[in-house]
Amino acid sequence: MNIPLGASHEPLTKLVTAALRERILNGEIALGERLVEGRLSEELGVSRMPVREALRELAAEGIVTIEPRRGATVTTYSDEQKRELVEVRATLEALNAKLAARRHDPKQIAELEAILAEGARLMAEENPAAAVRQNFRFHEALGKVAGNSVLQDVIGSLRDRTAMLFAPNGVPRARQNWQEHAAILRAVIEGDGELAALLAARHVYNAAQIPQEG
Repeated sequence: MNIPLGASHEPLTKLVTAALRERILNGEIALGERLVEGRLSEELGVSRMPVREALRELAAEGIVTIEPRRGATVTTYSDEQKRELVEVRATLEALNAKLAARRHDPKQIAELEAILAEGARLMAEENPAAAVRQNFRFHEALGKVAGNSVLQDVIGSLRDRTAMLFAPNGVPRARQNWQEHAAILRAVIEGDGELAALLAARHVYNAAQIPQEG
């Protein structure tokens, strides 16, 4: 995969970082897999320096681990760490949905409906991988409806880290994802914050395939 340098004015390191982040979050690069600078630079068509800088940035985000003598690997988590990440993500997504139900306006709802329709179209075309990528747009748009910038800052990096956990289940449960999105949106439109929160939290646990306690 070569990065189209001539097609973008973005700094090279930023492009490399984005490319590697996408490959990790969609499961193309698996949890625990080594990230060899030389091989990545060849695959991306760049020198080693922007790859090295990108790996450092991804390490700061928590999705890459860099260790002396071992180099960089995609971050792995113990079962307890996975549960902790999912618990926090579920709690924040519940708050996000609750605020969205309280604060939504017609233009924002129209954007969510358009994203939902696109997800349904992709599933009808039997393109679950593309529908999984569309999943990020739904959650980001729901955050705009919620209208809490502090919450979005906190939940942003957490979404990336938990996306790594969800990736193996993403395509197999893509249709269920969009059915759950539709239910969350209905609750938001109806202004039912408690139901929206419940559905959003359940959605996270389902994606992780971890039983919800309580």
